[in-house]
Amino acid sequence: MTPLLKEIRHNPLLWLLAFVPLVLTAAKLGPAAHTLLFVLSVLAIVPLAALLSHATESVAAKTGDAVGGLLNATLGNLTELVIALTALRAGEYMLVKASIVGAIVTNTLFVLGASFLLGGLKYHVQEYNRVSARLQAGMLFLATVALVVPSAVAGADFVAGAAFSQKLSVGLALLLIVTYGLGMMFSLKTHRELFASPESGETSEAPWPLGLALATLAGVTVLVALVSEVFVESVQKAAEAFGMTQAFVGFIVVALVGGAAEMGAAFSAARKNRLDLSVGIALGSASQIALFVAPVLVLLSYIIGPMPMELQFWPGAVVMIFIATLTAFLVTNSGRSSWFVGVFMLIVYLIFAMTLYLLPPRIQ
Repeated sequence: MTPLLKEIRHNPLLWLLAFVPLVLTAAKLGPAAHTLLFVLSVLAIVPLAALLSHATESVAAKTGDAVGGLLNATLGNLTELVIALTALRAGEYMLVKASIVGAIVTNTLFVLGASFLLGGLKYHVQEYNRVSARLQAGMLFLATVALVVPSAVAGADFVAGAAFSQKLSVGLALLLIVTYGLGMMFSLKTHRELFASPESGETSEAPWPLGLALATLAGVTVLVALVSEVFVESVQKAAEAFGMTQAFVGFIVVALVGGAAEMGAAFSAARKNRLDLSVGIALGSASQIALFVAPVLVLLSYIIGPMPMELQFWPGAVVMIFIATLTAFLVTNSGRSSWFVGVFMLIVYLIFAMTLYLLPPRIQ
């Protein structure tokens, strides 16, 4: 426990952990104060994300950047999954779909772009494993194809019918989950030598003991889930108070707050010249959302949702995912990055955010 207490004592950002019991208490005493609970939940998630980031870096130091990136992406996406499940139970399918698209695009463009920018401001040129990055980008492209098909069928001249769309969505969901599993087997077992990280980067900070890091990961994950429940219950009313739509909330707010954990780890790794970990977190999280989380939500909608959710998104969402995937392909082709590459990706993300804020998609 000594390294954990020392980290909390010397890191002013972690002093915000005081907001964790505060927001949970406020949720019990004043559940109707949605705007206040929204602000408190955001302030509580930020230090939890920082703590999760440090613990994950310690695990990555023991397991390697490939497994560390996968672990961070998985735990980071747990927040998005909890938020989406809560919205799924309430039948807020527009919020669910917007959060899925937002998580994919945010990780692909914002997290990766900001990592390139922050790392590039400190290092002239940074290198990373091109094979790993292009595999994740390829899996994202496959997921994009799966999302295009239901939308294309729905927009065709003939009427496919709700039953057909539901069966197609279930079939595609199962295919995507199997593909994700095979991709993990390929990168972590059968061809793991292709994804090894070069021996580079700063190692000035001694990692925590593995037991402490794993215990911290487990405890912080539970707290993130609890705070996320409060966030979901308050975000919609707070959004109305701030003049935001469900689509913008799901695409920007939920994606940024829900992905705070992996963002902290990715940015920190980039500043330490461990860009393989940053790329693994950003693209790994995006592909995991597209190939695993989204299909799982489709299947769970038959159990906990008021009605089945189809794997069909509004046309603008599909276009955004496709452009984000294409951008990832372009920037990861060389296996090298600099600060302007990060600026390029961030500009694309800001174009999407501005467009969605000024002209939100029609709720179907």
